[in-house]
Amino acid sequence: MHPVWTPLLLSLKVAGLATLANMVLGVAAAYGLSRWRSPLRDFIDSVLTLPLVLPPTVLGYYLLVLFGRRGTFGAWLDSMGIQLVFTWQGAVVASTIVAFPLVLKAARAAFENVDHQLENAARVLGVTEAGVFFRVSLPLATKGIAAGVLLAFARALGEFGATLMVAGNLPGRTQTLSVAIYEAVQAGDDGAATMLVVITSITCVAVLMLAGRLVPDRNQLQLR
Repeated sequence: MHPVWTPLLLSLKVAGLATLANMVLGVAAAYGLSRWRSPLRDFIDSVLTLPLVLPPTVLGYYLLVLFGRRGTFGAWLDSMGIQLVFTWQGAVVASTIVAFPLVLKAARAAFENVDHQLENAARVLGVTEAGVFFRVSLPLATKGIAAGVLLAFARALGEFGATLMVAGNLPGRTQTLSVAIYEAVQAGDDGAATMLVVITSITCVAVLMLAGRLVPDRNQLQLR
């Protein structure tokens, strides 16, 4: 296999798993925040959105403090034979946290745009809260959630700073696309760097175009 494809396949695996995790965690958090009425809601939303604005190196440092062998959770995980630092699983954790706010924001906006009268009508008809979520709220918010998920996938695919600090740069093991591009540039391998940049750019443009098609048009929203 050409060495260029190894980081691509690893990046797709890492981004895919991170996206699947965010589909569950991000949607659950977004639904809770969109329906919860509390003075703490905006504070919690701000904390959950922090990975979107924090420098990647700062986020990577926090992850090392938490999941390093001497970290808050790292020692506990190490006692069970689980190690995240310098593994591709650590890259998944870093990418999940970095991309999480994109799913959270998109899903929360989608849930808040759902007509509450439809949810209340379902409750009047005897539908349970779980049924209201899966049969009314979630289907009506699907497009907005899908757009956020695609953006999160693109973000996870291009993650660099936090991934490099947590997972390192081990070719064939933890070296993702963005890290491979950095190494190729540092080594003066313009051919490999160009190929990786083109692959990453094409993938991200395709994802953004697809996400744009899933976002409801403002004029349509006003007509409703």
